[in-house]
Formats: sequence, structure tokens, C-alpha cells
Amino acid sequence: MDHQKRIDKSIPFIAVNIAILTVSDSRRLTDDKSGDLLAGRVAEDGHHLADRRIVTDDFDAITAVVCEWVKTDTIDVVIATGGTGLTGRDGTPEAFRSIFEKEIEGFGEIFRYISFQKIGTSTIQSRAVAGVAGGTYLFALPGSPSACRDAWDEILRYQLDVRHRPCNFVEIMPRLGESATVRRGG
Repeated sequence: MDHQKRIDKSIPFIAVNIAILTVSDSRRLTDDKSGDLLAGRVAEDGHHLADRRIVTDDFDAITAVVCEWVKTDTIDVVIATGGTGLTGRDGTPEAFRSIFEKEIEGFGEIFRYISFQKIGTSTIQSRAVAGVAGGTYLFALPGSPSACRDAWDEILRYQLDVRHRPCNFVEIMPRLGESATVRRGG
């Protein structure tokens, strides 16, 4: 699919504020290739890097930073990289899900579909997730640069561009904090 054909250039671009969190027990800013890739993509596509941090693969460390960012009015999107695998220390999806008000199930599904085309059934080991909390979009990506590249280049670049048609995440940002009245029964 040619996503460029879905960009309506008559609509003014809106930059969003994006925070990047690397979840790793061994990475530092000096060797954080996935964080560097995402920070570069954010800037190249005209968005603002609002913050960038590295935390250990620890539930409390992850949730502390993500909750802080969700409460920060100047952050619209949080993208985490790392901790989405199957090992005992991989806890990013559990941390993110504990914060979600709503999960965006389709993100993980589409990410794994894209990944399947490149790495085959190995994609089954990815637990990439996305959701919304406090009016902030939250995305948890695998820790490899290639996975971050796929997620940004094939999904996030377009969904975080208000000009993308027929719809995108940016155009509904003002409505993310709405209260929902759920009707039960019939």
C-alpha cells in the first residue's frame, strides 16, 4: 500500500510531542540504537521529542515514568522500546496494560502482520501493545532497531500525521479525555 497517496497535503501538518522510553537492563544513551532510531524518526517527520529516558526492565520503574508522562500536558505520545519479549524480565506490556484506559488492539495485530512479512513466524514472540491513558497515546515496541523502524515507518508515521486519510490518531486527540457513559442491559 502506498501510504503517501493517503496524505492530504491540503491539510496543515500538526507536530505532536513524543516521549521515548527505552526499557533495558544494559542500554545507556551512548548505545541505545533503538531509542536513537525513534528520536531521529520523530525529528525527521516534524514532531517534537518531548523527553527521552532509559529505565531498567522493572514494572515499577516503567510505570513510574509512563504515569509521570501521562500526567504531563506537554506529552501527547509515549513510545517505549524493549521489554516486550517472553523472558522473565520482559514486563513492558504488563506495565503498560496496568496504565491503559483503553487498549488499541489493532496496533499489535498490524505490527505483527508487518513483522511476519519480514521475519516469518518469529514475530509470534513479540508482545507489542498500544493504548490510551489520560489523553496520551502509549506504544510499547520490541527493542530491536528493525522492529522500531517497522513500527514507525509503517504505522506510527501515518497514524501520527493529521493529514493521513481516511483517519488518524491526531485528529481524535482532543476527544481522548472524554468520559464515556456505558449503557448496560437492554
